[in-house]
Amino acid sequence: MSHTAIDVFAKVRGHEREAQLRAARDADLLPYFRTLDGPARPVVRMEGAERIMLGSNNYLGLTEDARVLQGARDALEQYGTGLTGSRLLNGTIPLHTQLEEEIADWMGTEDAIVFTTGHQANVGTLGTLLAPGDTVVADSGDHASILDGCLLSKAKLRPFRHNRLDKLERTLEKAAGDGGGVLVVVDGVFSMEGDIAQVPAICDLCERFGARLMVDEAHGAGVLGPTGAGTAELFGVADRVDLRMGTFSKSLASCGGFIAGSREVVDYLRVSSRAFLFTAAAVPAAVGAALAALRVLRSPDGPPLLAAVLDNARYLRDGLQERGFAVVQPQPLGDGRDVVTPIVPVLVGDDWKAVLLWKALYDAGVFVNTALHPAVPPGGALLRTSVMASHDRATLDRALDAFSSVKAAFEAEHGPLPTSFHG
Repeated sequence: MSHTAIDVFAKVRGHEREAQLRAARDADLLPYFRTLDGPARPVVRMEGAERIMLGSNNYLGLTEDARVLQGARDALEQYGTGLTGSRLLNGTIPLHTQLEEEIADWMGTEDAIVFTTGHQANVGTLGTLLAPGDTVVADSGDHASILDGCLLSKAKLRPFRHNRLDKLERTLEKAAGDGGGVLVVVDGVFSMEGDIAQVPAICDLCERFGARLMVDEAHGAGVLGPTGAGTAELFGVADRVDLRMGTFSKSLASCGGFIAGSREVVDYLRVSSRAFLFTAAAVPAAVGAALAALRVLRSPDGPPLLAAVLDNARYLRDGLQERGFAVVQPQPLGDGRDVVTPIVPVLVGDDWKAVLLWKALYDAGVFVNTALHPAVPPGGALLRTSVMASHDRATLDRALDAFSSVKAAFEAEHGPLPTSFHG
């Protein structure tokens, strides 16, 4: 009997992005995998030139803080370069338990668990707590790691349109008939759009339908709230959120992730989450840096850093809007206040226009991130800018001047850019 062999690698040839990727590389227009030649500062050395960094998640600017560097050095000297085992076996050190205790105290929860990466925190939590027969209700703008965890769990996935509470309500009505447990998962701050979830109203809906709620605070922790504990703290509803996820790779100047919640849930994850049990513990320097960064945030130096990054975000957003760019609007908090998060996206629309505009800015000495379909909806290509507490106004003004000059030249050749933002 003969068989026709099918090459499992065939899919890597002729895929939908292959021609675009080749053309972008040939024209030196690829906005990804650019190489940094130094630390993540407000102005970086990148591929042989100085460029204003408006594409980092180093929101508090702590990656070069002397206390954070010392925390990493001390951990390196005491515990070596790696732990060579999982947390379950030989990979737990006192820094892990201190970090978990201090995260729980910061979040106001009974317990917390630290994962090696933020992606594993979401995948390892959702893939463990959810099961076939359960339903997970997710915002369409949620992090990819949330979707990965939902798919791993084999629970029924019911997405709802981004930040539309009316759609969430209808989805919860449908989920109520599915017969299993229901978990709602939303980002606190959405990573592409920079807008925030209306957590109080989501809490109301979850309580009405008997659903549990998890908020991914990857871009909210270390940014929003009086102590920087995230969107739930900002709205004053932390005690109504069942689980809160966060990362160390943004404001906390390291790498890793955590889940904060009830002791019984965290204990269950410790002995059941495969992403936690079967991966090596983070390198000691990363744990030491995260713990030191958290302590800086919770010290008297923390509130000024939180204020500075939000002030810089508003300054950049307002400056871009004044120069005719389509940017996200300030987010209302429901009490007469509003907030601009450190993520300030600029709507371009067309993928190729976004890449060309990115390259013009890059050549002008400004690095931003580019979000193309399928990371955003078709026709919704963005330039994602982000600020740090350590940006000074002179640097931001130089960046805004570059945006102005690039815009004039770009529109003369390629036509007008959008003038209003729609997420």
